[in-house]
Amino acid sequence: MLTAAQDAASASVCHGTSANGRLSGGTPLPAGGDNYDPYTSLGITLGRTQVHQTVRAIVVDAYAATYRTMPDTRFVYGETGLSTGGPFKPHRTHQNGTSVDFMVPVLDGKGISVPLPSNALNKFGYALEFDANGKLDDLRIDFEAVAEHLYQLAEAAKKHGAPIDRVIFQKELVAQLYRTRRGDYLRRSVTFMKATPWIRHDEHYHVDFRLPCKPLDQYDRATK
Repeated sequence: MLTAAQDAASASVCHGTSANGRLSGGTPLPAGGDNYDPYTSLGITLGRTQVHQTVRAIVVDAYAATYRTMPDTRFVYGETGLSTGGPFKPHRTHQNGTSVDFMVPVLDGKGISVPLPSNALNKFGYALEFDANGKLDDLRIDFEAVAEHLYQLAEAAKKHGAPIDRVIFQKELVAQLYRTRRGDYLRRSVTFMKATPWIRHDEHYHVDFRLPCKPLDQYDRATK
């Protein structure tokens, strides 16, 4: 059992912003759960699924809630960042432990929820491209599942005092979310980026959480 001093020493602290920041005390997302898996075990091994401990708690709580409401749906999370934050190629953000990529939940040709295909040839899911209706070959985005997951993330984030700052998702796909059961809630309560992202965000939705991060120079002084 950790002492109070040890627990404090291991606590996560974010510095700067998601686009220019660092992270102290990063912690990895779980390697899987009842209804979710990582985009690849290699990403875990390479340390590319590290987050602020509050973000980890939000993600875990939201998956637990979606398991209660949609037990047959399979979810997949993507990349998050490094244990100490900082530049995280090829991403432009993900630098201070407050960002998480979630791969879109999909239905197969029989309408069954399946994990998004992930392998080296499709850049572990990141190279897949869905059309404006959310379709790719015999797969289609499960917009009800995306909306439910965002709803549960938003609710868990509020409880942990780290509300969703913004979500990046293709504009035409956001319009599909507004037609779901949680559409009114998302329209009122979740901010989607209106500008066009520098790369397509159709196979995943990027979520930034708002935490009280310290100035970046405090991290720089502490590590010198």
